[in-house]
Formats: sequence, C-alpha cells, structure tokens
Amino acid sequence: MRRLQWARRVWGSGTGRFGVIVVVVIAATALVSLFWTPLDPQRVDIANRWAAPGAAHLLGTDGSGRDILSLLMAGSRTTVLVAVGAGVIATAIGLVLAALGALTPRPVREGVTVIVDILIAFPVLLIAMMISAVWGGSLLVVIVSVGIGFGVNIARVTRPELRRILRSDFVLAGRAAGLSPSQNLWRHLLPNVAPVFIVQLSWGMAVAVLAEAGLSYLGFGAPVTQPSWGLLLADLQRFISVHPLSVLWPGLAITLTVLGFNLLGDALRDATDPTLSRGSAPRGTEPPAAVTA
Repeated sequence: MRRLQWARRVWGSGTGRFGVIVVVVIAATALVSLFWTPLDPQRVDIANRWAAPGAAHLLGTDGSGRDILSLLMAGSRTTVLVAVGAGVIATAIGLVLAALGALTPRPVREGVTVIVDILIAFPVLLIAMMISAVWGGSLLVVIVSVGIGFGVNIARVTRPELRRILRSDFVLAGRAAGLSPSQNLWRHLLPNVAPVFIVQLSWGMAVAVLAEAGLSYLGFGAPVTQPSWGLLLADLQRFISVHPLSVLWPGLAITLTVLGFNLLGDALRDATDPTLSRGSAPRGTEPPAAVTA
C-alpha cells in the first residue's frame, strides 16, 4: 500500500508527472529504435544534406545527409544504456560502501568514511578523464566513471540513514529475536533506506545522461560509429551560425531527459518524505494547534 501511495503522490504532482512521462518516452524510443527508425541512422545522402524539416525528414538532415530524427532515436539507446549501466554500478558501490560504513566495527567504519570523503572530492568528469587516459575513451569508461562517482554520493547519503535505522526499535527487536546482521540488513535496513536510495539513484541517472553527452562531445565517450546525442551535438555545433535549427534537436533531447530525471527525483523525494506527507494531509486531519499561554 505504501508503494501505491508513493506512486500516486509522484503522479499527482506536476513535476513528477512530467518526469515519469519523459523517462517512459525515452525508454520507449530506445526500445522502438532497436527494431525501427524512419531511415538508417548512418545512411549518408549527400544530395539531401542540410535538408529542412519536412515530410521526408521530419527534423531535417545533417551535413552528411543523415536523418536527424533517426539519429536521435538511435542515440536514445546509448543514453538508456549509460543511465542503466551507471545506475547498476552506483547501486552496487553505494550499498557496499554504506553497509561497510554503518554495520562494521568502528575502525572499519572510520576508514570507509575517509575513503568516501576522498573519492567524493573528484568530479565525475575528472574520474572519467583519468580512466580514459589509461583505457581509452569508450562508453564503458563513461558508465564506470559515472557509476563510481555517483556510487560514492549514494554511500555518503545512505550511510547516516542506515546508522539512524540501526537504532530503531524494530531493528533492536530483530536482533533480540536472533536475526543475523545480514538478515537484519535485508529485512529491515534496506527496505527502510530504499526511499533515500531511489531518489539518489534517479539523480545519478540524470548525471549519467549529462556526463555521457559531455564526454562524447569532448571525444571521451561513445565511438564515432555509435549514434550518440553528444556526438551529434559536437558535429552540428560547428554549423550553428548557418544551420541553427539542426543544433536545437540534440540539445533539446539532452535537456529534456536530464530535466525529466531531476524532476522525477524531486517528486520521489517529496513523495517519500514523511514530514512533507504530513504537511499535505487533507483538511480536517491536521493535528490541533498548540495552545499558548
């Protein structure tokens, strides 16, 4: 029932509804592009280079005659791949570091805290550039770097929440009933820290989308043979003074996707925050005001 209430609160807010619609549209576009695009995204048609939007090319073509709509649809696969891949890595790293920082003896906890504080000082883009300097630029570099960077952020936010829940009565009762630390973790700790974790993960996916576009734009991300919004933006921005409309589409796709993930994260935070939930109670259910002398 609580999950249904969260879902209703998210859908009931304008920001949450917008975020859900954007994420669903991007995921559906990536899925459809596996089987169909209006034209071959990599098909070069010099005769139709820089074609204006029309019936043959709904969003026009680029300097090689490639259909921009098809490129955007194919590029959504790269966006979803990076967002999901980085989310999986961030989940694993964040939960492991948070558990080590909350459930282990004090010397281990303090060591993990120091490591997290050190790693969090490095921006995601800097981590990606350091990794790419050794392994070369690729989508795997983007996924791993964003996963590491935001996994540390998830650990930093989740760890104190785990420590707080550890002192709860139901966790103490579980210990008294003979539950092992791992059983307590799976039955009590993780379900109760899930709201905080989900919010952080949605924001991490927004960072992943932006990082992939930025790193591909700089040449550290997707290879030139793979459709990517960042690569398309890098190709088209050189002609912005001559064909400004063509640059609009990849920039708009990146902006809307990042905005959608961020607004979804905000809506999830509002829906799962018990203080905000109490503040939005229906009329007549508010607690009586305190009587002052």
